[in-house]
Amino acid sequence: MEGNPHDPAEGPRGNVAMVDLHCHILPGLDDGALSLEDSLAMARQAEEDGIAVVCATPHIRHDHNVRIEEIASRVRSLQQELTVRGVHVSVVPGGELAQTEADRLTDAQLRLVALGGAGGSVLLEPAPGPLGSELEALVRRLAERGLGAIIAHPERHAGVDFEDRLGRLVSSGGLIQWTAEFVADAAPGDLVVRLAQEGLVHLLGSDAHSSYAGRPVRLAAGFARLATVCTAPQMAWIADRAPRAILRGDRVTPLPPGAPG
Repeated sequence: MEGNPHDPAEGPRGNVAMVDLHCHILPGLDDGALSLEDSLAMARQAEEDGIAVVCATPHIRHDHNVRIEEIASRVRSLQQELTVRGVHVSVVPGGELAQTEADRLTDAQLRLVALGGAGGSVLLEPAPGPLGSELEALVRRLAERGLGAIIAHPERHAGVDFEDRLGRLVSSGGLIQWTAEFVADAAPGDLVVRLAQEGLVHLLGSDAHSSYAGRPVRLAAGFARLATVCTAPQMAWIADRAPRAILRGDRVTPLPPGAPG
């Protein structure tokens, strides 16, 4: 598949620049940024944190009137403003696709909401409540249509068999994306810490909606928390290799715990 021009490069602090694959940065579209100024402030948060690329992931859901065909042009408009204002962050198209909507989209529409605009993987928002077998089946159906699936904010969908469900999703071909702020705040005995050691934390996303309140467009603290329990090869994969591959449209398989990288 043809590569994406928005591969992250060296960040402003000399470290590998980060990629935020889950952010509601487009203004006035869903329940995210309220205005262009809000979007610009979110991008500045990202730049300050060392994030080089932000995927705009508006809700593709029945209660938001997001026109899939307009996402790319809205991203271009925001990128032009960032360039004019001197904000050194690249914004690329994507979407947060509700589990309940995925089967209704055409193949062309699915690729328009794929992360990074490269047509490889879609970000899935699980249906309300605990993770269920319907989501696993959807991940398999998307794979049959040539698309990878990334499960957003699983921490909101815990049930009695939560860990088993996560494992089944991975076995079905999915990747698990946790919210960076949730991981950053994790105490030593929290479940997500053990799951990270077991290889069930594949990606982090800010899931930021506004600069005024709620979660900020920041990933660094979440990665710093993971670094206390994950190996160096795991961290390189989670923070760098996997997001880069997703931006290129590559299909990504998890790095097993303890693998040399």
